[in-house]
Parts: sequence; structure tokens; C-alpha cells
Amino acid sequence: MKNAVLDRAAKYEKKVVRFLRDIVAIPSMSGEEKEVVERVGNEMTDLGYDEVRTDKLGNVIGRIGKGKKTILFDSHLDTVDIGDPDNWSHDPFKGKLDSRFVHGRGTSDNKGGLASMVYGGRVLRDLALDGGYTILVVGSVMEEDCDGLCYKSMIEEDKTRPDFVCLGESTNLRIYRGHRGRMEIKVTVGGKSCHASAPHRGVNAVYKITPIIQGIEKLNRRLKNDKDLGKGTIAVTKVDCRTASLNAVPDQAVIYLDRRLTKGESKKSAVAEVRKIVQRTGKVEVLTYERKSWKGHTLPMEKYFPTWVLPEEHDLVQAGADAFRELFSRRPKIDFWTFSTNGVYTMGIAGIPTIGFGPSEEKFAHSPLDRCPIDHLVKASAFYAALPTALRGRLTSKGKK
Repeated sequence: MKNAVLDRAAKYEKKVVRFLRDIVAIPSMSGEEKEVVERVGNEMTDLGYDEVRTDKLGNVIGRIGKGKKTILFDSHLDTVDIGDPDNWSHDPFKGKLDSRFVHGRGTSDNKGGLASMVYGGRVLRDLALDGGYTILVVGSVMEEDCDGLCYKSMIEEDKTRPDFVCLGESTNLRIYRGHRGRMEIKVTVGGKSCHASAPHRGVNAVYKITPIIQGIEKLNRRLKNDKDLGKGTIAVTKVDCRTASLNAVPDQAVIYLDRRLTKGESKKSAVAEVRKIVQRTGKVEVLTYERKSWKGHTLPMEKYFPTWVLPEEHDLVQAGADAFRELFSRRPKIDFWTFSTNGVYTMGIAGIPTIGFGPSEEKFAHSPLDRCPIDHLVKASAFYAALPTALRGRLTSKGKK
């Protein structure tokens, strides 16, 4: 199987590169993915997928095969914005190509993974490697804004629940099996407005929130550390206030917190830590995401995303290792992401076995250096094509169906 899969994946190198460049050239921030969804759907149709559709939220779903169990391959097709254009050495929406890389916004996070998955599906179809499974390749939406929302919609509303999930987020061609959770917290404190020429007449909300900010900084230093997932963190990511004018004392101040949760930490414990700092000075709340998708659908979701880890001995992790060894004649590195993925829902909430394998590296995500190696696109396509057979072989050897 090894040579056949690698050869077939290599045959599509120019096409997968062209496809990645095309979808990079389509800006697709969260909630604005309509055009790139259509482009991905057209590519799936042209490649002979058995069915291509979009669900209620706007995810594009390509199906191959009709097995009783389902393997879902996910890469999100939304991106963050480009930031300051002057920080880029090239147009981030041109899909710049050189001898080794495709450059541009989203190449590493996560359009490179999507391009490889779409063509991995074609390789799988060409060589009849579905392993008897239903194969779903999904270009998911709104991940950058709200991890897992796409699968909350797919599983709870569309009633599509896979048995196994492989995420295409950047892993540098390593097998990843989890990451820290995260949550977004808002702290609000009130004050009393007055004319700024006599500040003693009021209560400055900015001054009230300042010791809270200092407390958050100190809290970050003493959070738990896990040998696998790393340290829990908390950071102030935005500060705002409400004031009648620039010569009035603010009567409200707000800070927003990004909290990364390592093993042993939870929503309850994280909120309690912040409340201990705030005490009765203000209000602490976990944010809720309520933005319309490109299809006009709103599905509220609390912005708490659980920590998740799939045990290394799990059949899906080991099947990924089997497929890697078969293709590349060496042992894969098995590790964890630093950032967050849609696995917060598939594994963290729904309990569906989930791994990750993707082209490019985390360090390029959200940066002006955003890029994806060409050889990674081909190798990742081969891995996705080989995984179902490897999984079937491992489960069969254990007498599982």
C-alpha cells in the first residue's frame, strides 16, 4: 500500500497546490466564509465525492462511501484577519508560491490542512481505501471565533455524529492527541461619573479595576502545570471603559480574560479564582458567542472549551501511528497542541475519539509568516488516505467491528 498511496498523492501535487492557492486568495474571516465554502464544494464535486452539501450553520461536507461507521476529517476554512498589512512582505491573499512553500493568510491555519484532506479523499477514493467506513471531509466554519461551534451544530442540529475524528490543524506532520482547554471571561466594575476637573466627587472605575488587573497577572504565575499539556495561563486581552466624555470620570470599566486550562482545571475552578480577586468589586461572567453564520443561522454557545486528551494507547492514536510508519518508515512523534481546536467539542464535550495530523507548524499561525510546505501537503494527503485502512486493521485484529 505504501508506494501506491505516496505515488498517488504525489500525482496530485500540482493540483493540491493550485487548490490551496485558490482558497487562500478568498478572504474568509469567521462568519464570512460563503465564497470559500462554494469553492471547496466545487472542488469536492469535481474530484468525484459521492455527496457534497452544506449544513444549517454553513459547514461544507463531502462524503465518500456508505459504511456503518464514520471517520470525519475536519479542517476549518475561516481565518483571522491579516493585522497590519505593512507587516507582510507579500500580498496575504495571493497564495504566493516559491520552490518550497505556499504563503498567505490561512495556509498554516487551516487551509493547508483542508486542501490536503480534500485531496486525501480523492487518493482514498482512487485506491478504494475507505476501509468500509463512511468518510466525511469537512470544511468547518467559525472556528476562529468559537472553537467547536461547527460540531455543536453538526451533532446536535444536523444529527451527524461521527465515530472517529481527525483534525487537520498544524502539527508539523506529527500525531497530536489533545490540548489545554480555554475560556473567555469578562469582568465588569462600576464607578460614579463626575467632571474630571474634580475627580474626588466621583468613583473612577478604571482605578477600581487596576488592582484586579494586577491580581490577574499574579494569578498567572501560580497556575497549575502539567507535564504533557503544559501550564495553565490567564491573560488580560482587552481593557475598555465607559465615560461620558474625555473630561469625565469613567463610571464603568471592563476587562476581558483569556484563560487556558491545563489538566485538573475546570470552568468552576477558573471562575472561582477570578472571583476571589474581584471579590465584591465587580461582576465575573463567562462569555457567550451569538454571531450569525454566513447562512444567517445563530447558535448560542458558552465560550468554555474543555481540556481534552485521548490516551496514547487508544486505537485511533495507534492506527495513526501505524499509518505513519507504513508510509514513512519511521515512528511518528506523538504530542499535543499549544493552541485550541475543534476537538474541544468532538472529544471534550461529545466524547468522540479525536486525533490531529496536519501540514505546517503552529508557529506560523496568525502571523505574517503564514506558510505551508509543499511536501507537507502531499504527505498529509497520503496520511489521510491511509488512516481508515490502518484503523480497520487495528480494530479487526482486536476482534472489534
